[in-house]
Amino acid sequence: MIRINMFSQADSVKGQGVGSAYNELIKLLRTHLVDEFYVTINKYGNSDLTHYHTINPTYYANSFSPARGRKIGYVHFLPDTLEGSIKLPGVAKKVFYQYVIDFYKRMDQIVVVNPIFIDKLVNYGIEREKVKYIPNFVSKTEFYEESLASKNAFRHELGIPLDKFVVFGDGQVQERKGIDDFVKMAKANPDVQFIWAGGFSFGKITDGYSHYKDMADNPPENLTFAGIVDRKKLVKYLNIADLFVLPSYDELFPMSVLEAFSCGTPVLLRDLDLYKAIIDGCYMDGKDFGEMNQVLQKAKNDPHLLKKYSDLSIKASQEYSEDRLAHIWNEFYHEQYKLGKELGQIH
Repeated sequence: MIRINMFSQADSVKGQGVGSAYNELIKLLRTHLVDEFYVTINKYGNSDLTHYHTINPTYYANSFSPARGRKIGYVHFLPDTLEGSIKLPGVAKKVFYQYVIDFYKRMDQIVVVNPIFIDKLVNYGIEREKVKYIPNFVSKTEFYEESLASKNAFRHELGIPLDKFVVFGDGQVQERKGIDDFVKMAKANPDVQFIWAGGFSFGKITDGYSHYKDMADNPPENLTFAGIVDRKKLVKYLNIADLFVLPSYDELFPMSVLEAFSCGTPVLLRDLDLYKAIIDGCYMDGKDFGEMNQVLQKAKNDPHLLKKYSDLSIKASQEYSEDRLAHIWNEFYHEQYKLGKELGQIH
């Protein structure tokens, strides 16, 4: 049995997609692939494969130990994707961004969740052959379409009329997520109920913290900031939503979109190249606030359009299902084990 040790602090801060992706993989390995791999977490003994999910300095230090076997790094972000998320002084930012790339270069193999980031990593000096694309995925046992009775009960709990059009979005409250446009949409559509789930996972070093804290504390009447919600409640919000909206300017592979797909919720996104590489044709889009708002208003008045994209969401969720990704991860880890043996990294 292949020994895999995971080094991760991905779930130490609530409300981050990195943590959701990490937890989904651990669950998959301990259910679908329990007979293939012996998985430990944050252990310092010998392992055949060591999979680093976060870039903690202590992990960088222990990556020099021969006990780590073959080292795999998970890329959930790049320096440019941190712009608009955290605010650091100029020198500190330069040092941190360089550290991110140095960490990735320490790995024997890199896994990216979006294929368009392969070229970016190559531009940072990482060999193309060392980079593998494996998408995120969502478990149907956690994110699924609820019954109409359950949906209506949750609307009643929140005080939302059954015939009210609901727009839902989630993610950290920050500039990169396009939260300003989400608020503008709420102001432009006073007859629609808007809900945003997510908070300030980076605390006061969130870029523009004061502005966004004031925004969350004083929203328009038809917009609710629900704060960070757990996954059991998140599935309920996604089920009462007539439309999921994520106006992000930059992403890797947002778990929130996969979660919406899995619940059969129609999706509206900003028009970004990175989405075309992974989910093209499965969502509505707009280049800016004006276009996205037009699409929202059209969808609100066209049940057939909503039904079309609800069906496309379900279709997309099958592509990124647990069963399919279990097969992909199984092959990947076995390939890495074989390579590690051939290169003398595994004893």
